[in-house]
Amino acid sequence: MALVGFLAVAAFYLIAEHRAHLLGWLPLLIFLACPLLHVFMHGRHGGHGNQSIQPSSGWRQPPHEH
Repeated sequence: MALVGFLAVAAFYLIAEHRAHLLGWLPLLIFLACPLLHVFMHGRHGGHGNQSIQPSSGWRQPPHEH
């Protein structure tokens, strides 16, 4: 518990003293997160393009159920 408290206080002071430096990097970090979000979010629905066209491998999507 003491270590967690110490780390919380240290994090508070680091953020408080270096806020200008951290906020200066924020736009760049958001821009760099775009490729990661693109990769992980497109993995759910199969990527770009028309979804009605089936891949040539013969794979078929299961029917949608409610």
